[in-house]
Amino acid sequence: MQMFKFSDEIVQQVWEKGTTVPGYNFSEWRKDVCGAWIGREHYGNRNNKYGWEVDHIIPASQGGNDNLSNLRPLQWENNAIRKDGKLYCVISSSGNTNVRR
Repeated sequence: MQMFKFSDEIVQQVWEKGTTVPGYNFSEWRKDVCGAWIGREHYGNRNNKYGWEVDHIIPASQGGNDNLSNLRPLQWENNAIRKDGKLYCVISSSGNTNVRR
């Protein structure tokens, strides 16, 4: 999978699109659209269960672009499993940890 390089500013703006959870520091922890926990410091880290990536909602191969409106934070396994532009949520959460669905 091709990893796109985004500026620190764009990465932060995408991070802020993640879902905040009451009781958790929103500058450190959020959830993606699948309900998986993502950790701010784990951006780009595929060796951590809280790692996340910037996902193109509409992939570039299908005419998508790098506009902020087309980007979202996604736990890395949920991003890696995407096929043909479809999102398959393989990682979600139970309590305060990520679990495989």
